[in-house]
Amino acid sequence: MRLRNVAIIAHVDHGKTTLVDQLFRQSGTYRDNQRIEERAMDSNDLEKERGITILAKCTSVEWTSPADGETTRINIVDTPGHADFGGEVERILSMVDGVILLVDSSEGAMPQTKFVTGKALALGLKPIVVVNKIDRPDERTQEVLDEVFDLFVSLDATDEQLDFPVLFASGRNGYAGADPAAREGTLAPLFDKIVAHVPPPSADPDGPFKFLVTLLDRDNFLGRILTGLVFSGSVRTNMPIVALSPEGAVVETGRASKILAFRGLERVPVDEANAGDIISIAGLTAATVANTIADPAVTEPLHAQPIDPPTLSMRFAVNDSPMAGREGTKVTSRMIRDRLFREAESNVAIKVTEAADRDSYEVAGRGELQLGVLIETMRREGFELGISRPRVLFGEDDAGKRTEPYETVIIDVDDEYSGTVVEKMNIRKAEMTDMRPSTGGKTRITFSAPARGMIGYHGEFLSDTRGTGIMNRLFERYGPFKGTIEGRKNGVLISNGAGEANSYALGPLEERGILFVTHGEVLYEGMIVGENAKPDDLEVNPMKTKALTNFRASGGKDDQVRLTPPKRATLEQAIAYIDDDEMVEVTPKSIRLRKRHLDPNERKRASRSREAA
Repeated sequence: MRLRNVAIIAHVDHGKTTLVDQLFRQSGTYRDNQRIEERAMDSNDLEKERGITILAKCTSVEWTSPADGETTRINIVDTPGHADFGGEVERILSMVDGVILLVDSSEGAMPQTKFVTGKALALGLKPIVVVNKIDRPDERTQEVLDEVFDLFVSLDATDEQLDFPVLFASGRNGYAGADPAAREGTLAPLFDKIVAHVPPPSADPDGPFKFLVTLLDRDNFLGRILTGLVFSGSVRTNMPIVALSPEGAVVETGRASKILAFRGLERVPVDEANAGDIISIAGLTAATVANTIADPAVTEPLHAQPIDPPTLSMRFAVNDSPMAGREGTKVTSRMIRDRLFREAESNVAIKVTEAADRDSYEVAGRGELQLGVLIETMRREGFELGISRPRVLFGEDDAGKRTEPYETVIIDVDDEYSGTVVEKMNIRKAEMTDMRPSTGGKTRITFSAPARGMIGYHGEFLSDTRGTGIMNRLFERYGPFKGTIEGRKNGVLISNGAGEANSYALGPLEERGILFVTHGEVLYEGMIVGENAKPDDLEVNPMKTKALTNFRASGGKDDQVRLTPPKRATLEQAIAYIDDDEMVEVTPKSIRLRKRHLDPNERKRASRSREAA
């Protein structure tokens, strides 16, 4: 059977996972009466809720060409569309021989498209460009195609890569073809183009067995499951194997107790796998991502793709609030430590270091979204955590001067709000690099901005644009340090005691700012209950009740306090909102904001020491 290994690249929400659904349907992977969910490849709960791909996943379909009657097995890798999960992307591109670049017929090539495509072109992979959603009323197919060509040129594509085939498709409706005006058909042209344009794997079938681990998974029965590409030779069940580190040191020896191949959405046990196939191996206990699994006679490891360094870090601490242990089941530092190091093992883009106090851990990653997904996953597993404000990781240039990470920020905004956005970005030390009219009365503005200045801006951006603006960010480079950047302008309202919030006390506090809590919520000293309208922090008493007297107004009118619904923050919004002296308390049921030091006297001492420093 012929074999093709291909990855699908697309920006968030450009229809990649929906297209894979249709490839399954039209290749006969599903039975006619089989009940399947939409976006079958997004199997993770968080992926379903957010509508994005977080984990890279492998699958395969079999396509019998009507022209020659030959069957081809096409291994498809679904790549994450967000740059924060780029650690996944860089590794899995080494498993494939070609890429399908999917672009929206209206939005065109976006930052995340640029990020992954740059990695693919640098590896020498040949792209097939698919302009998706051509049935959109605001499609601009030809302009988008020109943008893709310009993108390839800017990414130093070779002449061969610039001579890419183009298909026009609607993934939701299941058709593709060379005619941009067509509105019906099947995906047969896409299958045929993959078979014709993507080269077969360049693996060596006669050499000794070599396999590079690119993904790590766990199974309750099989233990570690290592997924990757067989670069040479073949492997059989129970064959002796050795795991080599990227430097060539022996990590462990063992046997391939189980070999699993991808057949549709499932992993199926097979007795043997050959060069060029993407498989999973079980049986080893210490081997991890970037290790080479090989025949015991092999001493030279395969080259693993280097991973871009983390740019952002957060402190994960044991929850030490007065309400610790009430809502979660995993609250000790040992449990948090084991979970974080397990995550760092399978996700090479995350680095974990233990703090001196042994009760907290510095977790470095690619961006707020990546770390936010990790926190949300741990929260659902029953963990309680205290999370600090994100901070960027600084570097040094050759002259010893301080450098910081910069991001390319592309903003699509209604024309009337463009002035406000430019003003706010200037405050954050961003430099505008491009501004052009977009479709539908919108303007597309491109900035080069310090990543430090973008922390916490997204919520303010949505308020400024009345929820109509779209912002996309992408790591650009390390550049010169930009100096002090203005942070949050407003102070916070801090509870001065413990107890239940009372509407009698909350009513007057609404005049002071925006409340985060409502009547009946349990509070503790040092907990943040709202945002102050002024720049200073203010300690308040949200638990005060009305003194009892013998006098009452008729009908109880004096007890009727109408409160505005409190402002509730999502996890990412809460992390972006807090200041350096504040934390987010994360439990399976609640997200609370608090001061790092709950005691007011400790807060004053810490503030004085910061000012002295």
